[in-house]
Amino acid sequence: MLVEKIIYTNPLMQPTDISNWKAEGEIKVTFEEGLILENGAPEELGDYAHFTYWLPEKFPSNIKIKWEFLPIREPGLCMTFFSALGKNKESIFDPQLNKRNGYYPQYHSGDINAYHISYFRHKYPSELAFRTCNLRKSSGFHFITQGGDPLPPAEDALDFYEIQIEKYGGKISFSINNLLIFEWQDDGEAFGPVLEEGFIGFRQMAPMKAKYRNLVISELMDGGE
Repeated sequence: MLVEKIIYTNPLMQPTDISNWKAEGEIKVTFEEGLILENGAPEELGDYAHFTYWLPEKFPSNIKIKWEFLPIREPGLCMTFFSALGKNKESIFDPQLNKRNGYYPQYHSGDINAYHISYFRHKYPSELAFRTCNLRKSSGFHFITQGGDPLPPAEDALDFYEIQIEKYGGKISFSINNLLIFEWQDDGEAFGPVLEEGFIGFRQMAPMKAKYRNLVISELMDGGE
């Protein structure tokens, strides 16, 4: 039986809650009953207008990440990175790593490794026509698995949705409002070794505007029978 120990909580309600978060790309940040994120760079920059926002600390391998999410404006896409480290297991903020500015190939085929889950994939016509949540593993941009996305268009969202990622022993599960979207066991062979401890980051594709609150991260441990 797994037990969990809360190791990080953040209501995401005021500037001091994110004062030490690390921005890559230009981000416009506001607060209104939660943290509101949107691109600070002009949308005309295309793929260079997107951004990633990292928590500044490294988290253990076996974790549960839970937060509340509300889409405000689309088109766009939201993503979460976890177990992120440099290829030699250095910090993602190591100055010897290539500088990142929110351009996606820097994350999926650059000099960092991470799992990443994309949800609210409402950016391109193909994503609007058939909506899924996707799990990938990098470096290498390996597509792993996907499940149907239950999140509605922004105009139909009435309240926050609870997003949850669990990772234990290489098994990853993703759910929204307690509805399991997918789960997958990393065998440590097909796409390289299982990624263990690392950093967590949130990414948005312009011109997405979304609100976040009540971020809780727990370490998962074997509690015995």
